[in-house]
Amino acid sequence: MSKKLNFAVIAHDEKKADMVAFIMKRLEFFKNVNIFATGTTGKHIEFAGCDVNKFKSGPLGGDAQIAAMIVEKRIDCVVFFIDPLSSHPHEVDVQMLLRICNVTDTPIATNYSTASRLVKYFENSL
Repeated sequence: MSKKLNFAVIAHDEKKADMVAFIMKRLEFFKNVNIFATGTTGKHIEFAGCDVNKFKSGPLGGDAQIAAMIVEKRIDCVVFFIDPLSSHPHEVDVQMLLRICNVTDTPIATNYSTASRLVKYFENSL
């Protein structure tokens, strides 16, 4: 039997409702993966009915904690709903996470449409 997938999920404040809707629409899939999330996003996802491994909030180091797992090859996919219309004081952390995904060739989706396609891919490969 194959190991459970490890998904990291992160959402800017303005995108947290979108993340919850995304997961609720795919609840069967997400109940069968290990979910790792930054603090506040994780709390919202718990309300959707999923078990979540929560880290610190993004601005307090949660993005870096997830990046460390990516470097250690402990994350299979990242879904990071970025709000491109708002400024974020921890933008450097966001860029670091994106860079780590690119350096390690870890799949990352930064919007709903791409995330849907990645989940579909992983569903079909299970």
